[in-house]
Amino acid sequence: MTAFSLEPAQLAWCAELRTLAAERLRPLAEKGEPGHVNRALVAELGRLGLLERLFTSGALDLCLMRESLAHGCTEAETALALQGLGAHPVHAHGTESQRARWLPRVADGTAVAAFALSEPGAGSDAAALALRAERDGPARWRLTGEKCWISNAPEADFYTVFARTVPDAGARGVTAFLVPADRPGLTGTGLDMLSPHPIGALDFDAVPVTAEDVLGEVDRGFRVAMGTLNLFRPSVGAFAVGMARAALDATLAHTAGRDAFGGKLRDLQAVSHQVAEMALRTEAARLMVYAAATAYDEDAPDVPQRAAMAKLLATETAQYVVDTAVQLHGARALQRGHLLEHLYREVRAPRVYEGASEVQRGIIAKELYAHQEAR
Repeated sequence: MTAFSLEPAQLAWCAELRTLAAERLRPLAEKGEPGHVNRALVAELGRLGLLERLFTSGALDLCLMRESLAHGCTEAETALALQGLGAHPVHAHGTESQRARWLPRVADGTAVAAFALSEPGAGSDAAALALRAERDGPARWRLTGEKCWISNAPEADFYTVFARTVPDAGARGVTAFLVPADRPGLTGTGLDMLSPHPIGALDFDAVPVTAEDVLGEVDRGFRVAMGTLNLFRPSVGAFAVGMARAALDATLAHTAGRDAFGGKLRDLQAVSHQVAEMALRTEAARLMVYAAATAYDEDAPDVPQRAAMAKLLATETAQYVVDTAVQLHGARALQRGHLLEHLYREVRAPRVYEGASEVQRGIIAKELYAHQEAR
């Protein structure tokens, strides 16, 4: 089904990416160790030129990449996305020196990036972060505190870290720092999570940073964080759409070939109507994701609302579609190694990270009321 206003070249590129994901990236992903950075996979993404496109593509192209890769290899999609999430603040707000040092290595897959925002007491409420950046001279700070649930930690080569430079100032008084992993006082541990990609905690024990490590402006780092999330939230939705489409395709094949009750599963109205609902919701989510990405590329004023809507609808839809696919497949889908068993573990986390579904509803409502009051 041709959706939205994609050009033939875009559709062909998506098909090429799905093939690459299945044939070249999936074998590398299968050799990786769950919970650890798969550097061979990251390097292959670099060789294919996909990581470099993170810095030259708009939001719609980012969504097309993530959706297409997710269809054939969720690990490759996540590896690409995490490189973008961790490095985008450097690309958008970094100094010439920061960009020259790190972006070429991110693009060729030899440096692993991470986005360090969440903390034990500041997950969904990102403005409540407590990691302290205490002055240690005119242009120097010491970072003290914790970060938690950080993708690619503790194995990343550098972290985009958000720390409080003004106490008790909420979203104000936050500064973004580029912190190489070898800074003294920075340690981390891996966390055993449901998702197979690496997630860890970081401990900052008076980690030294200077003005040369600042991304953007001092005390205005929250803008860096929110700008990054506004770009990546629609593409989280694209990741979800890719998983939903993979689950739908598997279900179509299964129900068309499975003998049951004297016919095929698809002949049962209870089954065919569920498959139709899966397709309906997946296509609606896809269209909203593309619309949000296009709004970002056109610098539309309602990007925060559209990004939140896209992430919310797509991630909730993918959860429904994968769960329904498991139900229609039966016990075989719960067997370790089955595509749907894999997707069932992968699909849950996107409803939480980069702003939980409840946070997205709050953003949507806030934007709606702000627009109503401005009339």
